[in-house]
Amino acid sequence: MESLLASPAARPSPAPSAPGGAAQLRELAYAEIKRRIIGCELAPGAQVNEGGLGALLGLGRTPVHQALHRLEMEGLVAILPRKGIVVAPLSLDAVLDTIEVRACNEALCVRLAAARVRPDELAAMRALLDRAPALVAAGDVPALMALDLDFHGAIAAAARNRVLADLLRRLHEQQARFWFLTLSEPGHGARIRDEHEDILAALERRDPDAAAAAMRRHIDDFRRAITRAL
Repeated sequence: MESLLASPAARPSPAPSAPGGAAQLRELAYAEIKRRIIGCELAPGAQVNEGGLGALLGLGRTPVHQALHRLEMEGLVAILPRKGIVVAPLSLDAVLDTIEVRACNEALCVRLAAARVRPDELAAMRALLDRAPALVAAGDVPALMALDLDFHGAIAAAARNRVLADLLRRLHEQQARFWFLTLSEPGHGARIRDEHEDILAALERRDPDAAAAAMRRHIDDFRRAITRAL
C-alpha cells in the first residue's frame, strides 16, 4: 500500500474557510504540495498518495490529482504505473546540468537588471537582504531559502524580460530543494548573505560586469556546496 511520507515539520493545513471554485482549490493544492516538496517536508524519493495528501491539506482528491499531474510536468513528482506517486529524488547529475543553464542565464539576467532596475526595486532588494543577518543568526533555513528565491525573483523582474524570468523561475524552483540541503551546512547561510550583498552592490552601481561576476561567484559556491552535500 502507498504511504504518505513527510518530515516532522509537516503539519496538516486547515481546510479552506469557504468552498471556493474548482480552480481555486486546484491552485491551493498545487501551491501547498509544491511548497512542501521544495522545503523537503515531503522528502525526496518519498512515496505519496492522493488520499493522504488530501487529508494533509484538507482537500478532496480531484484538486490533489490535478495538482500532482501539474507537478509531474515540472519534474517534482513521478507518477508510475502500478507503483504510485513518488517525490522526485535528488540527483547530482541533474542539478549540475541545471547549474550550467543557470550560470549563463543568471549572468544575462543580472546584466539586464543592472541597466534597467528602478530605484524602488533596488530599495525592495535592500529590504529583503536586511532581513538576512537575523535569519542567519537564527539558523532559519526555510526562511533563508524563501529569501533567496525572492531575491533572485526580484532581479529577474528588474531585467524586464518575461521569457528569461519564467525560465529562471522554473530553474530556481527545481533547485530549491538543493538549496535547502546546502543552507543546512554550517557557514553557508552567511556566505550566501555576503554573495547577495555583492550582487546588490553591483546593481546599485549599475555595473553589469561586476554584477555578472558576483552572480557567477554565487552560483559557483552553490555548485561546490551541493557537490559536498551529495
